[in-house]
Amino acid sequence: MLTDFNFSQFTFHSRRLWVLVLPILITQFSQAALGVVDAIMAGRVSALDLAAVSIGSGIWLPLFLLATGILIATTPLIGEAVGQDNMHHVPHITQQSLWTAGVLGLLGFVVVNLMPNVLPLMGVPANIVPKASQYLHGVSFGFPAIAAYAVLRSYCEALGRPEPVTIISIIGLLADIPLNYIFIHGLFGMPELGGAGCGVATAIVLWINVLLLGSYTHFSKQKQIASTRFFYSFASPNRKQITKLLKLGVPIGVSIFFEASLFSLASLVISPLGELAVASHQVALAVTSQLFMVPMSLAMALTIMVSNRFGERNFSALRHVQTTGLIWTVLIAIVAMVMVWIFRPQLAALFTDNPIVQEQAMYLLIFALGYQLFDGWQVNVAGILRGLQDTTVPMWITLFCYWLVALPLGTYLVRYTDIGAQGFWMALVMGLLLSAILLTFRLRQQQRKIKLDYGV
Repeated sequence: MLTDFNFSQFTFHSRRLWVLVLPILITQFSQAALGVVDAIMAGRVSALDLAAVSIGSGIWLPLFLLATGILIATTPLIGEAVGQDNMHHVPHITQQSLWTAGVLGLLGFVVVNLMPNVLPLMGVPANIVPKASQYLHGVSFGFPAIAAYAVLRSYCEALGRPEPVTIISIIGLLADIPLNYIFIHGLFGMPELGGAGCGVATAIVLWINVLLLGSYTHFSKQKQIASTRFFYSFASPNRKQITKLLKLGVPIGVSIFFEASLFSLASLVISPLGELAVASHQVALAVTSQLFMVPMSLAMALTIMVSNRFGERNFSALRHVQTTGLIWTVLIAIVAMVMVWIFRPQLAALFTDNPIVQEQAMYLLIFALGYQLFDGWQVNVAGILRGLQDTTVPMWITLFCYWLVALPLGTYLVRYTDIGAQGFWMALVMGLLLSAILLTFRLRQQQRKIKLDYGV
């Protein structure tokens, strides 16, 4: 992969890649910043409120990523249609994805509302359960909006129009801050919910986002949007297209769920160590989650570019796109590692003024350095594989690496040794390293298959 290097091709594809990456990156930062804002504002109330938001997020975020992961299969499907110059099929793909989103949104609402019942069974301390339950109930009302937004975002980005999504995400982030303040402190006649109020605020923001993006796709006069308008002649559910979406999307969603739940379940595994340990873990996780947005955005752009080249059957350009993306993956990881090492004290202080939490978070951030490269590499290889519409084998790889290796190892180190919270971070590094290795082998297999199938 990296041996197939040509500087002129690297420069050409880098320009095209970053035209997509930059607006996607701002969008990802804005969406991830919702969780960071929640953590900062809840942490200013108390360590208990921060711990409740951490555990609540650990429950609903994997479910959110599972649903959106399934629906972002819309991106490679539309990308392939664009590559084949089959634009008339784009509205049909989008409509069927929206039908699927409606079902997933309702299921997510029900499941998130049921999750507080299992918090005691997970060993969550009794003093954290009420606030975490309140948070989950509030955020659950945003789940249908999440699902619809995922489809509309995929539609815009696959057509090369990520900018409206970026602008709307920034609007949502700016709205989240005053909404959090209102529901945390009970202003304007609203109930004073403390950290749990972040859940209500997040749900409102999610509905604002989907209504704005829906309005854009309906009224925009931009050529590709206007020529693929999907609100008119809305087709009834089509089993064949929905099955194709699910066949591609379920493995994507499950893969993302396995990884996200590994990070999120860490809060539950660590919770018996007390609220200070959970709070320090949440600070370190919030920092690394923001850093992850850069390689994640790169991976999403790679999926679009690879799916276009795959649809065109332009396999020479496809190889150059892969190489360009993976070179940038390495460079980004190196920069992230240096920045975290230098600014650890400032990053910890941003989230909490508790000196014990700050000290523990700074220590955990040392372990976060270890997986920057592995996490960035595996997510971008997975993005390339999605562009090639290869998702089932990567799903099994992530299941093995995250749930059968990292999660049991992390649980053992935290609960049955004296290592403490850092034991889970050691296990994270191990799981991500193994995932990066196995996904790279899978990509090499797919490259050989393309050569045999198409004689290139």
